[in-house]
Amino acid sequence: MATTIPEAFKVFKQNLEISDLQAETVSTRQQSIRDVLKSEFEIQESFLTGSYARNTMIAPLSEADIDIFVVLDSKHYYHYNGQNGGQGGLLDLVKRVLRKTYTKTPDISRNGQAVTIIFSDFQVDVVPGFARQGGGYLIPNSISNTWIGTDPRKHVEIMSQSNKDHSGDFIPLIKMIKAWNVKNGKYFNSFHLEVLALEIFDKVTISDFPSGCRFFFDKGRHSITKKNSDPAGYGGDIGSYINTQDKISESVGKFELAYDRAIKAESFARSGNNCEAIESWRKIFGDYFPAYG
Repeated sequence: MATTIPEAFKVFKQNLEISDLQAETVSTRQQSIRDVLKSEFEIQESFLTGSYARNTMIAPLSEADIDIFVVLDSKHYYHYNGQNGGQGGLLDLVKRVLRKTYTKTPDISRNGQAVTIIFSDFQVDVVPGFARQGGGYLIPNSISNTWIGTDPRKHVEIMSQSNKDHSGDFIPLIKMIKAWNVKNGKYFNSFHLEVLALEIFDKVTISDFPSGCRFFFDKGRHSITKKNSDPAGYGGDIGSYINTQDKISESVGKFELAYDRAIKAESFARSGNNCEAIESWRKIFGDYFPAYG
């Protein structure tokens, strides 16, 4: 609970963090998974990627995805490139290897670009890939039977630099935006929101979290309708899943509603009505945001 806006956002920020004990559990389990894969594959390197590596993951851990990137020896690429089941065959092999060790997990499944292990407390996505000539990596897309260029390490570097440029306020603000997305049933792709934030706050000063959130919702109303490219420079549109006019309109509507509520929250705060201001912020961020009191 909180009675002032600065205090409320301070509590809000804390509510988004996973605990040290949970972080320790993640560290131990991801290392075990990497060891299992190392025993069966010739691996050049493996590392954590995704929101956990970018430090943009929010609580609760039970709804989080921990991403492990495994760079395989190129012989596996040639074995599955256009033969032996192709990209899907590679993912099936990773799935079989993991299933031999994790026999009692609720589920291990193959999706488009990864193998997902669902544990009782959180899930792990294992993404196999290969070093790419010229830099970056190639990962399998079993849906289109193609290889996708990406560089998750570059994403971490970009996010870290942006957070430094904003004096440590950028990543906490992204986590707040993700809380809004949770309130909206995770309508938006999490990484897409990060890319939007990188674009929106480029060369923009974050004065405080309330105005920063309002600014994001304001500019996002327009940015969500445009192509949002991979910040690592691999082309494509991160927001390509918003691919119909109805989805675009619905997306804009979600940003506009949040923007209107943020405007009201700031207005209440300026007039000294912190109770109504906090309630307005709670309409945006849900129970992550503390109640008044």
